[in-house]
Amino acid sequence: MKIGDLVTRYSHDNDLIFKITDIEGDIYYLKGINVRLYADSTLEDLKKYDGKVDIEEESVFQERIRERQDIERDEYFYLPGKILHIDGDREYLDRCLHFYEEMNIASLGIVEQEEVIASKIYELLEKYKPNIVVITGHDAYYKRKGGIHDSQAYKNSMHFVDAIQEARRYESSHEKLIIIAGACQSNYEALIKAGANFASSPKRINIHALDPAIIAAKMSLSDINKDIELKNIIESTKYGSSGVGGILTKGTMYMGYPR
Repeated sequence: MKIGDLVTRYSHDNDLIFKITDIEGDIYYLKGINVRLYADSTLEDLKKYDGKVDIEEESVFQERIRERQDIERDEYFYLPGKILHIDGDREYLDRCLHFYEEMNIASLGIVEQEEVIASKIYELLEKYKPNIVVITGHDAYYKRKGGIHDSQAYKNSMHFVDAIQEARRYESSHEKLIIIAGACQSNYEALIKAGANFASSPKRINIHALDPAIIAAKMSLSDINKDIELKNIIESTKYGSSGVGGILTKGTMYMGYPR
């Protein structure tokens, strides 16, 4: 096997698809295709991806969002909220930006490592003035380092907390700036308490690469004058309330007439 090959792992019942990103001696470094997850493995544990599972799931999520949109296209026009998506991973960011484009939502993507987002986010918000900001990348919960509420037991959750707090310093209102934050296994409670509208991961599970974008798209396309259907939005994601949670707020889309 070589760098760039798609594989699954026997030890995890071949449940997730990975790409080999590096090889050092007997260790193969892996990156999830659909899930925001890094891992490593030995050659004996790897199986070549057989192509039987759909890697590109964007169309499924697009259809979920479209099915839940209650808007009259014939008579009115709509101005969805603008999204600023800050991601620690270029490949996942590009996939999310493609998703927004397919949903006809104005978006801007920035790649920043998780540990420096907090130092850049105020300036980015001031410059681009989005309605919605996504703060994501990679994270992990290390059980051996502490309990689920121990901030030191997470790879990047506290960096996300710092970034959220900086974003709230820019705009304190949860309705004037929608914040979606977190990645795989993130400290959900800490992110919500810091000021996020939506965060991962209530059950400390891995989330889909598109989950933050799905929430952002739904918020962009929700009426600015109406409270969102909270459960509806969360259940639009891959793993529902196990992977993402949030608070009741209003959308960001303006409606106009005539079209």
